[in-house]
Amino acid sequence: MPIQIISDKTTWKNVLNEIGRYDFYHTYDYHTISKKDLENPILVVYREKDLVIAIPFLQRPIPNTYYFDLTSVYGYAGPISKNVPSDFDNEPFVGELTGALESLRIISIFSRLHPFFTNQSNILKGLGETPAIGKVVNIDLTQDLATQRTHYGKSTKNRTNKCRRVCTVRKAKSEADVNSFIDIYYENMDRLSANKDYYFSREYFFKFLECTGFKTDILLVIHNETNEVIAASMFVKTNNIVQFHLSGSRTAYLNLAPANVFLDEMRILATEEGYEIFNLGGGLGGKQDSLFDFKSSFSKDYRDFMVWKHIIDHTIYDQLSEKNKSEESIDFFPLYRSHY
Repeated sequence: MPIQIISDKTTWKNVLNEIGRYDFYHTYDYHTISKKDLENPILVVYREKDLVIAIPFLQRPIPNTYYFDLTSVYGYAGPISKNVPSDFDNEPFVGELTGALESLRIISIFSRLHPFFTNQSNILKGLGETPAIGKVVNIDLTQDLATQRTHYGKSTKNRTNKCRRVCTVRKAKSEADVNSFIDIYYENMDRLSANKDYYFSREYFFKFLECTGFKTDILLVIHNETNEVIAASMFVKTNNIVQFHLSGSRTAYLNLAPANVFLDEMRILATEEGYEIFNLGGGLGGKQDSLFDFKSSFSKDYRDFMVWKHIIDHTIYDQLSEKNKSEESIDFFPLYRSHY
């Protein structure tokens, strides 16, 4: 059968290993710790001769219906593949996938795509739309350390140097270190009046560190005079990629720009360890905001951040969305979830 729906860890992991190129956002472990109540992690796998395509999702029931939809985890997911040529004829794939989704009563798909897996749009052509909604910033770790630093903005260089003179960076080693990071992360979210979805539970962070499908480092920036942890960040390493995942800085020390230091330190460590891509991500929701401006002060190597929006059953989608049509919600996808 060309389409397989996988939900067990061993088979999921075997498919990822067979394909070889994936990020932590594609792993069973990350889906399991990310899922909300009633969500079910699945890996949709398509095979055609020696070609393999795998797409991870969280399958969600649509409230008060017999239907479901698919979404992606927080981060950059989308299809991963092996032996897919640049001139891939995806018609057989589209047909098989559509049939499988219809049998599962899936109404729509929303997925954030991965900026560094360039054939995702090629695989998904004819399946809804894949608009670019912003940019992400990469530090090219294949360049030597000195060349990487020439791409820093002048202010970023100066503030990084200044902060390094009064601070030390080290990896988190103990439960107390991890709790320090979590406390700072929550303080950061409070300061930004962040959406409740960004307030991951304390348990979530410890479960994250227990995951074996990828490597997680937490870097702590410590003020030498007070010995206080003033900033911290979680970085996730998978294959040749490092992702800047979650971070925070103490409000009282923002004038020192300690976030510059944990990014600069991870850049150095990851280069020495042989990683090639250091994705800093982009602005909130893909916007070119102050967060994007901060990240782009480290590098001007930008990649498109794209999302995938696909309606499988237009009739049911329109019926479910009818009551949600308004000026405020018209761009929300899927539209029927805009008021949940």
